[in-house]
Amino acid sequence: MNTATWSTIDTRIGPFTAVVDADGAVIASGWTASLDELMPQVHPTLRPAALEQGDLGPVADAITRYHDGDLSAIDDVPVRQRSGEFLEHAWEVLRTVPAGAPVTYTEYAAKTGRPAAVRAAASACARNAVALFVPCHRVLRTDGTLGGFRWGVTVKEQLLAHEAGR
Repeated sequence: MNTATWSTIDTRIGPFTAVVDADGAVIASGWTASLDELMPQVHPTLRPAALEQGDLGPVADAITRYHDGDLSAIDDVPVRQRSGEFLEHAWEVLRTVPAGAPVTYTEYAAKTGRPAAVRAAASACARNAVALFVPCHRVLRTDGTLGGFRWGVTVKEQLLAHEAGR
């Protein structure tokens, strides 16, 4: 049976829940204590048959270290998302945006190799099921304002301040 493990970790930004598949890859995560907010974002082919609460091991360690100031702790955590070719590529590209150096949606689209695909780049952020590990919070509107964030603009603001060392 395809079982995934989940846990909620208290962080200085708020409760953070992650769901990790049997291979150790994060399939859902965000600043919530509710699985009901996370699981609908997971592609149907990746949804586990069963979820059990438990120890996330190295993923939990990375979450704690990141929130404690080790911004690179999340960089090598495996993630698994599925969608079309562009979105999967866009999520990989997003993992290369460094902490403390946010980009605009226009810059993000250019990094994907499709500079005219600004709306598609924004869609990649909106459909990202593994917040933090695929750091969609590091993408801003062209005018430099925050824009939206599934977990709230206040959380996005706190994450950007944390990564800027404030």
